[in-house]
Amino acid sequence: MFELTDEERELAAMVRDFAEEVVAPQSYEADRTHTLSMDVVARMGDLGLFGLPFPEEYGGQGGDYMALGIAIEALGRVDQSIAITLEAGVSLGAMPVFRFGSEEQKREYLPDLLAGRALAGFGLTEPEAGSDAGATRTTARLEGDEWVIDGSKQFITNSGTPITRFVTVTAVTGNEGGRKQISTIIVPNGTPGFTVEAPYDKVGWNASDTHPLSFAGARVPVGNLLGEQGSGFRNFLSILDEGRIAIAALSTGAAEGCLEAAVDYAKSRTIFGSALSTRQNAQFTLARMRARVHTARLAWHHAARLRDAGRPFAEQAAIAKLVAGEAAMDNARDATQIFGGNGFMNEFPVARHYRDSKILEIGEGTTEVQLLVIARALGLAG
Repeated sequence: MFELTDEERELAAMVRDFAEEVVAPQSYEADRTHTLSMDVVARMGDLGLFGLPFPEEYGGQGGDYMALGIAIEALGRVDQSIAITLEAGVSLGAMPVFRFGSEEQKREYLPDLLAGRALAGFGLTEPEAGSDAGATRTTARLEGDEWVIDGSKQFITNSGTPITRFVTVTAVTGNEGGRKQISTIIVPNGTPGFTVEAPYDKVGWNASDTHPLSFAGARVPVGNLLGEQGSGFRNFLSILDEGRIAIAALSTGAAEGCLEAAVDYAKSRTIFGSALSTRQNAQFTLARMRARVHTARLAWHHAARLRDAGRPFAEQAAIAKLVAGEAAMDNARDATQIFGGNGFMNEFPVARHYRDSKILEIGEGTTEVQLLVIARALGLAG
């Protein structure tokens, strides 16, 4: 189950080379200036990375989620901002349209999304509805043949780039048995009443495009409903399950990037007359880092294989997200310690990983949410 095919190994090598030759050289400056390189995005599109898990009939590569995870891991090793741009572009931008859209919506939106000519965001999180997505307050009411949307979203990736075409938002569209009826609606960028607010000043992922969104009487055609009315809650939960695999792959790449940098530095750093790598405390730290990478990779590979085989995978995705997110954060901390004072300087990748990795324990479901999913799988209702 855990062996890569020849094709998967070729993909991993190709994206790793791209990451080293194209992504890594621009990472420090992109982080410093909080700038997402649209040239890098375009080149990822040219490589077919945005279309990896989609069928060829819509412009995809005919691959699967395993292939997507392999690409994201290779990118996350050198630049988490670029990796999350790909992850969100696929899992949160294109995948909802592919999974739940009408044939007309697929034909209209997917070709550009899968080619990297366009990006899309997924508006789920709100100021008062983070992990509790069922507490959504954004509303959409029907007036004639239009949805009228009011509310706000926060922390929305890929929502304000020069090539962002739309965001898919969750909104309350009615009541069913005393419970909110939540639906998903496509809102094109530039829609009157839809405002992409100023970008956040973030701790990490500085080159990733992230904005709050506001809706004040934003009107879109009734045909912009994505999936059936009232199916939004169920649909976005399945999207999050898949996305957790991709985030686990990103986390694994980050953990490996920290390990490789720390090993190289420990071998070259002389302390008290000998290489740091000869000190047992450093060796043990690096050994633990290696074990975390190995475990994280096994976890996300298992979840991806289950998903691609059409088998239940929600619990395994939560485990992968939990294990890999913690591996990235722990390895970033240990790598920074190995680097000493240099680890506190942003020019070194481990410093950026240290800032970037914390969100891996929060985004796409917090650590606590993953533990809740796993506990429920154990039959521990609460």
